[in-house]
Amino acid sequence: MHPLLLLALLAAAGTFGHLAIQDAQGTIGKASLSLSDLRNFTEAFEMIKKQYVEEVDDGTLLRNAVRGMVAKLDPYTTYLDREEMKHFEITTSGEFGGLGIVVTKKEEIGNIHIVSPIDGTPAQRAGVRSGDQILKLDDKSVHDVSLHDAVQIMRGKPGTDITLTLLREGLEEPLTLTITRAIIKIKSVRSSMLEPGYGYVRISNFQTRTGQDFMEHLEGLQKQTGGKLEGVILDLRNNPGGLFTAAVEISDAMLDHRAPIVSTRGRANKSNAEEFATRGDMIADVPVVVLINNGSASASEIVAGALQDNHRAQLLGTRSFGKGSVQTLMPLKSRDAALKLTTARYYTPSGRSIHETGIEPDYRVDFVAEESNADPAPADLEAVVRDNQVEAALELLRTGELQMESEEANAP
Repeated sequence: MHPLLLLALLAAAGTFGHLAIQDAQGTIGKASLSLSDLRNFTEAFEMIKKQYVEEVDDGTLLRNAVRGMVAKLDPYTTYLDREEMKHFEITTSGEFGGLGIVVTKKEEIGNIHIVSPIDGTPAQRAGVRSGDQILKLDDKSVHDVSLHDAVQIMRGKPGTDITLTLLREGLEEPLTLTITRAIIKIKSVRSSMLEPGYGYVRISNFQTRTGQDFMEHLEGLQKQTGGKLEGVILDLRNNPGGLFTAAVEISDAMLDHRAPIVSTRGRANKSNAEEFATRGDMIADVPVVVLINNGSASASEIVAGALQDNHRAQLLGTRSFGKGSVQTLMPLKSRDAALKLTTARYYTPSGRSIHETGIEPDYRVDFVAEESNADPAPADLEAVVRDNQVEAALELLRTGELQMESEEANAP
């Protein structure tokens, strides 16, 4: 091992085998660091340097060590190099290259789990569904592939193809889909009048402008009805999340001043915070039904939980995904890399943590696919699919109950 690297590691470990952990405010604790573990690391590093079949430089080995270190924490913590940082920034701004799916990896399964396809993307048009598991990317099994590497494989030059082998609940045999990569341009908010007095707003993910766009769409619906809006359906199905701030802004637009929205709790003081509504309800006294399903995750669950706990909206559909953790982009001092680090878990206004459990709707209504409607999200972004869940939400808005399934739907 390089002498300077070894000295640095030994100095960090200290004479008594403890590593001081610091943040911007100073030391916050000590963690035991076994000298045996340190020796194992240095010996493995040295063996790879001397005996691996191909020469590997020190920088590559150390970056890979960091990737391995964060990969075992949770599926959402990742190390980003310079190019990956650029991609992250582009993704949150609403335009990027790829297939258009949000994925995670459950270590106990080994497969890549699809949280949700994004509206109007190659993956969604090809028939990828929330809940599918990726078994292979082209001919390569993903069982021993990290989530980071799997994402890198799926990215590529627009116009090129990749074949996904999927495991889908209800099918006896794996499903094979060939998808052509493309530049993904996401329109995160769209709206329409379903019938006189009743509006529909679809949010496909949460980007920088999503909060502002949402408020503009609400104003547009109000104008179309001459200020006599009778009900709104907010569709968060297959919405994998996005920016925390956008979720707060959207919740704020439909809650009374000072109503609680969400709280976050973590180890660092700055990770402990509460968010409250500041602007007042834009559509006060207008009934709202929020559609959710197992593809509704993260920021979607913040909105759904805030509106449910404040009794501002009724939730209809199926249990949400259950991603209740907050990731913070933390640039490293070199400025050419960063950690997207899980720093807190969020809690709904009533104190519920939905991490790995999800949010139960007030009315459970399973999605029923028709031949012309295999997914709740339409390929045509301007179209509104009048599927059975949308129709049930309309009935709930008109009558205050579901005539056919209200008793079963309300059961927890």
